[in-house]
This record gives sequence, structure tokens and C-alpha cells, in this order.
Amino acid sequence: MPKIIGLTGGIGSGKSTIAKHIEQLGIPVYIADIEAKKILETKVIIDRISDAFGHDILENQKIDRKKLSKVVFENPEKLKTLNSIIHPEVAKHFKNWVQENQNHQIVVKEAAILFESGSYKNCDKVILVTAPKETRIQRVINRDNISREEIENRMANQWSEEKKKELSDFVIINEDLQEAYKTTEMILSLLRNK
Repeated sequence: MPKIIGLTGGIGSGKSTIAKHIEQLGIPVYIADIEAKKILETKVIIDRISDAFGHDILENQKIDRKKLSKVVFENPEKLKTLNSIIHPEVAKHFKNWVQENQNHQIVVKEAAILFESGSYKNCDKVILVTAPKETRIQRVINRDNISREEIENRMANQWSEEKKKELSDFVIINEDLQEAYKTTEMILSLLRNK
């Protein structure tokens, strides 16, 4: 079985950019958010979410993700409910994906809420991607065209950088992209040789 490396970071940290770089180096990367979105489109999950959040969360028989995001990011209890529906399904899917990639020495699971969901416990090592708060906010404003307030609300729903650093085996500071790539390659080299 391959070593499972968790890759995480708060909103705007650039973890997706680092994940793409790792993939270009020939290492399989599982993007939990993308897989969760696919799972969110399955009939059984649509039914469970509309039962939990009401049918006005639907648009043309599909989950309206903007409405759902607004509801869950304004209410931590509703976020817990959503996660209790989605996370077990993502975990099952990930387990199958690891089986499919068992001929690799290491695989990477990229997840924004690796710590918050508890799935870091199933990783052999964890890499945290971080950047200064203001840099992260500016990246998200430029990328998603959303307000500073919305971004800060999302940040408030994620663990603090300090708490994440305590549980991480490696930290990549992603302010200068070329430096971040070098650090990533150095970490991967260490992981391959362990």
C-alpha cells in the first residue's frame, strides 16, 4: 500500500497550486473538494441534503451550492450536519481510489478541511500549505470575486494556522511560488526515502 500524504491549507493558501505541481511530478493526487462536489450531485445525497436543509436548497432537482454555502457558513451546526452526510461518502471513495493507485510509493490527499474532518488521522504524514493572512484574502478576492467579510467568515470556520501547524509534519510557506515548489520537491524527496 502507498504512503498516504495529507495536503491541506486554509482558504487562499495555494494548496491547489501545490497539488497540481505534485501531480505534474507523477504522484497521484486526490482532490477531496472535487470528489465531494461529484458526490453532492448523486441522487441519494441530493435527497439526504434536501431532507436535512429543506427543498428550497434545490434548483432544478440539484443542490444550489451557493445557497447551501451561505446556510452552512453562517451556522456551524448546519455545517456539521452537511459534513456528516458528505464525509463518510468521500472517505469510502478515497479508500477505493487508494486501492486503484496501490502501485505508487506515495499518494496525496488534498483537502481543505483535512484536520477539521478528522481525516488527517488516516494519513501517514501531513503537509500544510500556508501564506500570510492578507495574501490569502487578496488571492481569494481576486479568484472568487467575493467580499472580505465572506472570506473572513470562511476562515473563522477553519482551524487556526497555529493549530494546523502543531499537527503537520511539514509546512510550505507559499508566498514565492518558485520557493514553494522547491520546498515541495524537497519534502517529497524526503517522503520517498523514508
